[in-house]
Amino acid sequence: MNYKGYLIDLDGTIYRGTEPIPAGKHFVEALQERKLPFLFVTNNTTKSPETVAHRLDDEFDIHVQPETIYTATLATIDFMLSDGKGKKVYAIGEAGLIDLILAAGFIWDEKTPDYVVVGLDNYLTYEKIVKATLAIQKGATFIGTNSDKNIPTERGLLPGAGSVISFVETATQTSPIYIGKPEAIIMNKAVEKLGLKKEEVIMVGDNYETDIQAGLQNHIDTLLVLSGFTKEEDVSNLLTPPTYVLHSLDEWRF
Repeated sequence: MNYKGYLIDLDGTIYRGTEPIPAGKHFVEALQERKLPFLFVTNNTTKSPETVAHRLDDEFDIHVQPETIYTATLATIDFMLSDGKGKKVYAIGEAGLIDLILAAGFIWDEKTPDYVVVGLDNYLTYEKIVKATLAIQKGATFIGTNSDKNIPTERGLLPGAGSVISFVETATQTSPIYIGKPEAIIMNKAVEKLGLKKEEVIMVGDNYETDIQAGLQNHIDTLLVLSGFTKEEDVSNLLTPPTYVLHSLDEWRF
């Protein structure tokens, strides 16, 4: 297929939790051999691009630079910088979110921030929700890193960032600006980083609700691979079909 660039999901597409997907590794290596530009586009905000790249190298023998990884954290930072409301921020999240925001020049402010950013936080407390709620009531712009209600793990479907964001949304009666897939913000920024046009790229992923909708809602071709979230039996019931559906990325012809 004559695509000049690829936007690729990670979990369920390149690997599955802690389990390698051999076809995912083959797919990345094929892109590298052909010198086709690609970005891993992930809603995960708990890990930095450097951490993700190290994990790919260490656990899955996939060797990429951190610059090939575009997280919802980076898209959030890019959004706030272009929005230009101010540099004061309060965030609910982990190091992959907070450290990168501060490294980008934003200033931590729990009382009167310009932005309240809410993402997944494995150490969530009621007091963190209280601070976010009060700041939004005072006029802070409410940003949700992504709307994922659940995250798949070995234990089952656990609460995702969307569940935490819903808590704050209910408390403030304020709808957030969502950044991650399938929203336009992260997809437009990702295409811009590739330096290509939307019609020249394809979004590759395993989740119809996030990865494929990210393409469908933003006029980008899509490749659904049945190696993760969306199952083969679901395909016939999809309202709008992906551009391509494959059982394995090994079936893709460049």
